[in-house]
Amino acid sequence: FPCRTNDQLVAFLSRYRDMNFLKSHGRDNARFIRKQGLDRLFLECDTHMWRLGDRRIPEGIAVDGGSDWFLLNRKFVEYVTFSNDDLVTKMKRFYSYTLLPAESFFHTVLENSPYCDSMVDNNLRITNWNRKLGCKCQYKHIVDWCGCSPNDFKPTDFHRFQQTARPTFFARKFEAVVNQEIIGQLDYYLYGNYPPGTPGLRAYWESVYDEPDGLHTLSDVALTMYHAFARLGLRRAETSFHAAGDNSCRYYPMGHPVSVHLYFLADRFQGFLIRHHATNLAVSKLETLETWVMPKKVFKIASPPSDFGRLQFSEIGTEWDAKERLFRNFGGLLGPTDEPVGMQKWGKGPNVTVTVIWVDPINVIAATYDILIESSAEFTHYKPPLNLPLRPGVWTIKILHHWVQVAETKFLVTPLTFSNQQPIKQEEAMKYHSGPPKNAYMEQSFQGLNPVLNIPISAARVDQAKRNAELVGARLEAWVDSLVGNIWSAVDICSTGPTACPVMQGCTQTAWSSLSPDPKSELGPVKPDGRLR
Repeated sequence: FPCRTNDQLVAFLSRYRDMNFLKSHGRDNARFIRKQGLDRLFLECDTHMWRLGDRRIPEGIAVDGGSDWFLLNRKFVEYVTFSNDDLVTKMKRFYSYTLLPAESFFHTVLENSPYCDSMVDNNLRITNWNRKLGCKCQYKHIVDWCGCSPNDFKPTDFHRFQQTARPTFFARKFEAVVNQEIIGQLDYYLYGNYPPGTPGLRAYWESVYDEPDGLHTLSDVALTMYHAFARLGLRRAETSFHAAGDNSCRYYPMGHPVSVHLYFLADRFQGFLIRHHATNLAVSKLETLETWVMPKKVFKIASPPSDFGRLQFSEIGTEWDAKERLFRNFGGLLGPTDEPVGMQKWGKGPNVTVTVIWVDPINVIAATYDILIESSAEFTHYKPPLNLPLRPGVWTIKILHHWVQVAETKFLVTPLTFSNQQPIKQEEAMKYHSGPPKNAYMEQSFQGLNPVLNIPISAARVDQAKRNAELVGARLEAWVDSLVGNIWSAVDICSTGPTACPVMQGCTQTAWSSLSPDPKSELGPVKPDGRLR
């Protein structure tokens, strides 16, 4: 994102048009080569970067590298692109089998070429490095190497864009799902405030599914939940807008979801927006609606509260991002074959040990473990190695200190109404919905803790769970809907076009819909001065 205006950038580059701006690593070369894996052979295949073995650095070449963000002038770009001299040809071959070629190729070619005097050790960027958080080996599933990644900027970093110690024109990283406020601050700083009353300034919508993407891009868990959310919205329309003897606001769901958006307001996740088709029962016509569903608050401090005050929040999810310290699976949509992670957020205080207990929907204690919370700890997270499939239903996580409960949270493991994007068959439903083999989530049984913690297992609940595991079709959907309604609520519903429901709002008239006005994100044709807005 720019941290100076276009005019300032143009003036600077016009003045130094013969220079190339690249940031060098600034460390000793041998260490850089080792850390970058330049002395290793890499090959990308099947969306994985494989490390194949060792190799030698070419002799007679000064190897350099650093950031893969740079500004190169036209002369050097033409040289790298079209030259057939030995340096360019050999370096292209060498870097074809390199882990991160863009972080070293241009630096090395430039420093060994006739253009070496044009290099400036500054890439005109500010990068938000926090290596304590950013170097977590978080990409091991796609690459045979450990690397680091910069963090997203937050509002407390704004002063860094105003520094004048060295020329900078761009900054990274920014991510609206993590923090949009800082993007707005920078935008206003450079280009002025929007007029008073401009809609959508604190809102952010991110598309996660659109019909042209194809149904195959959705997991069965997501497809199950999106359908349930749409039905939740239709029930909301019926209960909120429906008058006795009048069917104008009653609907029957039709087809698959049209689109799905994440919705944020003031940098807080507000839920999902599901656009979907439904038949209006009064006129038997198809309408397209959008439903806003929001997660209910499921984290609760024990009542009466204990004198243990360090725990601030706890949440269960998947795709934990240790760098930004949030779950990338927004909304925590989980199914029977997922592997959930338990996260706790802590305030400062003395070292303590807490006990975490995972309880499944029929009160089987699936896992229990202790966590030592050091005085400076802010977050802890742990993924218990549970045997799959997880039993569908609402799970409970209890957090205890000296075996006294201090808080609990809940999460939903949804039953699946789809398997490979097709309605699930009974054989598959029983396979996924019956819980783990022999009701054992781990080799060790925690059954002895049930009476100690006053968590009784009733035969009636066990029998009901067995019957639920056999459900398919409309009865399975009804079970899913009852569970989803425990954890999610339909906040509102709107119509994207003509509707027979006289009291339903048009989506463009709401403040929340993905179709509502969002001037800050609108891109029109390029203006004569080269700007989009």
